[in-house]
This record gives sequence, C-alpha cells and structure tokens, in this order.
Amino acid sequence: MADSDVLNSCEALHPSCIAKILSGGLLPKGGDLWRLENEIKPADLYCYLHAKFGQPNGLQNLLRRNDSDNLIHWDWTLGHENGLLMIMGLNFRTEVHLLGDWKSSGFTKDAFIAEVKNDLVNHGKEMSRIRKEVLEDWELFVNPYKNLRESILRLKEELDFLQLDPSKEALTNPASIDDFQRFNDEFSSLTKRYDRGMGLAMALRMMIPVLAESFLNLLFFILCRPDIKSNPRLYDTAVRANIDVKAQSLHINCIGFSAPVDWSSAPCATYNSVVNERNDLLHGNVVLDKLKFDEVFFNGTVPVFKQYPGPPHSPSISI
Repeated sequence: MADSDVLNSCEALHPSCIAKILSGGLLPKGGDLWRLENEIKPADLYCYLHAKFGQPNGLQNLLRRNDSDNLIHWDWTLGHENGLLMIMGLNFRTEVHLLGDWKSSGFTKDAFIAEVKNDLVNHGKEMSRIRKEVLEDWELFVNPYKNLRESILRLKEELDFLQLDPSKEALTNPASIDDFQRFNDEFSSLTKRYDRGMGLAMALRMMIPVLAESFLNLLFFILCRPDIKSNPRLYDTAVRANIDVKAQSLHINCIGFSAPVDWSSAPCATYNSVVNERNDLLHGNVVLDKLKFDEVFFNGTVPVFKQYPGPPHSPSISI
C-alpha cells in the first residue's frame, strides 16, 4: 500500500469500538507521536477531517467539558489495518498519536502532511460549507480585568508564603559577644524576607485600586448602550472619563441600571480613601501626618532616641 493511500483506508470508529480496542489489548505493540504546528493550519485540518470522516469521534471528545477551557479540544480516532490513528487539537499544536505497527509500513509525519494537502482539493466544497455553516468566526482579546486580577492574586500568594508576622518575629538583642553571630544571622534572614514583603506589599497597594477601575471598564464595555458603542466620539469620551464620573454615568450610558450609582455611599468613600493613599505613596507626596512613624531628639546631627523599639508588649521606658 502506498503512503498516499493511508487516510483513504482509514475508518472513523464508534467510541464504543475504540474503547473495546484500547481496553481489550487488541492492538499490536508499538506506536509513535507526531506534533504539528502550522505545517497544516489547524482550522484546515479540522474542516478536512470533518468533511472526510464526519464529526469528531475520539474518546477525548467525551472527556472534555462543555466550554473552551480544555487540554484537548477535538479528537478524531481512525481505524486502520496498522492500528489506530488519533488526531487531536490542542491550544498550541496538533498531536497525531499512532497506536500499533505503523513504523514497518513506512508511514511518516511528512507522508501524513503530504497526503492531507493532496487530498484537500477533493473535499474543498464540503470544507467550505463547514467553515461557513458549522464554525463561528470569533476574535480573541485579552481581558484586562482578569489579567490584572490574576497578577494581584499571584502577588498576594507570594506575600502570604513569606508568613510575615512582626508581632511574633521580633529579634532578641544579643546578650553577649558570643551571641552576636546568632543575632546577625537572624537579622540578615529577617531583613531579606521583610524587604521582599515590602516590595510585594507596595506592588499590591499600587495595583489593587486599579482593579476597581478595570472592573468598571469591563462592566461598561459589556453593558454599554449600542448607540454609544457605535459612536466613536461618545464611546471614547465615556471610556476616558474619570472613574467617579464614569461610575455615576453608568445608568445613562449602560443598560441594566435601575438607579444612579451613589458615589457618596460608604463603599465609594472607602475606595476614594484607598486611591488617595495610593496616590500619596506612588507620587511621593509629603503628607507628614501620614508618613510619621516615630519621634526622636537630635543634638546637631546626633540622634538621641526617646526609646528603642522593643519586642511587642514589652514595657516601654519613659524618659
């Protein structure tokens, strides 16, 4: 049998038949695995297999969830005298699994690709129908809100992993010369962890307020009135509005709002406070009441501390 006749000699098997073959040890030993990227475009291969063999019939189709978040999206399993030929579509590649005695037949990856390409013309009309009537043409885009939220969650996981707890990790000052090494080692380790924690906390304080605005933008995109979305000037003006204006205009620009957003409500006031603190931190605004953390005497350039910070709950020393 010539290499170019392999697919014409294949048959789409019923899933129950495939299961019996795989569980019953009816295949000869051996096999191979090929990975295809764009040697054959995945959409072309899908339409070709659909036109030639009908709807996907492999067992992986039974295992997939009814959404787009699956490891294997489609699977054709074909029977041949050499064994099974399983063609599966994944996110970044197509995998061709050969189960049985295929190597002795001389059937290669290049031969498979050539056979499919040569056979496309024989199924062009049906492939065109499938592409137009069966498939839906969608555009993929990044969800900025989900992207930002996942980044924040990863940072929060890193921060939690450090298990920082100043109330339980106060260092004991060295009690003797011999105790200095212990103190230096502990201080070095603690400093590294808390420096990392401060960086993560700073990043979270910068990003979390933006998450609210990102969610509002996503909400606006989904619920925006068609007449505004179809008018570039109106849509761009609404998108670029300050968050307080945008929130208070949702009932005007979007469908589904029975009343205006009360920007004076407690949740909105709390959000404003978070944003103001973030802005002070981000822009280095000098607001002494917010930046103050201790008091100290100075004699010229010599600091004279009013008291040393001690372990939590230790009695303070008055001066």
